[in-house]
Amino acid sequence: MDDKGSILLQRYELGRLLGQGNFAKVYHARNLRSAQSVAVKVIDKEKVLRVGLIDQIKREISVMRLVRHPNIVQLYEVMATKAKIYFVLEYVRGGELFNKIAKGRLKEDAARKYFQQLISAVDYCHSRGVYHRDLKPENLLLDENGNLKVSDFGLSALSDCKRQDGLLHTTCGTPAYVAPEVINRKGYDGAKADIWSCGVILFVLLAGYLPFHDSNLMEMYRKIAKGEFKCPNWFPYEVRKLLSKILDPDPSNRISMIKIMENSWFRKGFSENSTKNEIGKRKMAPVDIDAISNCSNSSTSDGQQEPEGKQESVKIANMNAFDIISLSAGFDLSGLFEESEVKKEARFTSRQPALAIISKLEDIAKQLRLKVKKKDGGVLKIESSKVGRKGNLAIDAEIFEVTPSFHLVEMKKTSGDTLEYQKLWKEDVRPALKDIVWAWQGERNYLLQEQQHS
Repeated sequence: MDDKGSILLQRYELGRLLGQGNFAKVYHARNLRSAQSVAVKVIDKEKVLRVGLIDQIKREISVMRLVRHPNIVQLYEVMATKAKIYFVLEYVRGGELFNKIAKGRLKEDAARKYFQQLISAVDYCHSRGVYHRDLKPENLLLDENGNLKVSDFGLSALSDCKRQDGLLHTTCGTPAYVAPEVINRKGYDGAKADIWSCGVILFVLLAGYLPFHDSNLMEMYRKIAKGEFKCPNWFPYEVRKLLSKILDPDPSNRISMIKIMENSWFRKGFSENSTKNEIGKRKMAPVDIDAISNCSNSSTSDGQQEPEGKQESVKIANMNAFDIISLSAGFDLSGLFEESEVKKEARFTSRQPALAIISKLEDIAKQLRLKVKKKDGGVLKIESSKVGRKGNLAIDAEIFEVTPSFHLVEMKKTSGDTLEYQKLWKEDVRPALKDIVWAWQGERNYLLQEQQHS
């Protein structure tokens, strides 16, 4: 059912592949009745069951059924078979806003238009009790008319997810865009956290680079915690003032959505009427959410007999601030004792769940014909069956939980020849990890080059 040209459940003809991740592929497709272009997200049910992400998918469906707004990607319908889950989504032709910013900072009027549309969409979500929690340029798409569309509600939360203290407690999102109160794990207001992310996005639109960034994760967290950033000299005074109110590290002092929408710089050229006329008009076909997680189909079976996925449990080591500091590049003293060219270990951070990281490492090992042995504490031992110059090559991969949705992975050569290890690492292992890596530890991973601000 994943092949180009195939007919999906007698309703959609699948076209070219638009993108893919660990658990899903997204295709361009055509509605056979109306000839309308759509995007179809094909999710591997067995894989998401195995890593325990089915609740996240159910939540994404629930959220997208609640939100109907011209600046939010519309979910038309959801279908499920024994092996797959299909999201039929609005097809947004213009690609990610991130790609536009990567070419250089935007002019003030263009940045303001996107910010207005973003705030309008996020404010609407909040009015429905929905908090996105992963707002960033990669999750903001552009249609053929250059209008912004918020996508990817996989990490969003509903207001009924709050504890008795009225706060959310799940740490998630992309570190550079995450509010300080989310990082400190003491509970946070989802609306206030989204407002912070919108502020980071506004800065990126106008500057072409991030306000908080450092190759040392702890240093970046320190800057975020203190709200320590500097506006470039081309920022208008009104924007500087607005950003200082949005990127206030104290959520109780942070500006509200209402105040942002009353701001004089924000209001230039802003029309609420056209948005209000579109809100609520869109309809979605009813969805049997429970059919998503079991083997009974909510449409027609694709005939595949796949075993019901088992949710495994794995023990992962927790990391406190001191653990992170000791692993951070700024505190790494190994360069005093060894040549950088012959490093026998590497570390990377990932936003994937621990089980997804383990699944990826096992897939890589299988492709490279390496044996995998599980050890306690989230350690995988990956071993070559071939005897090399200095015996069998072995690599230990250890996973540390920084927050529930943010992990640090350390991969270390434990036996075998160093040159053989480096060849395997550079040519095979590292390239295969790119899908799950957020950043390599100790390397400058600027998503947006600061050269544009000179």
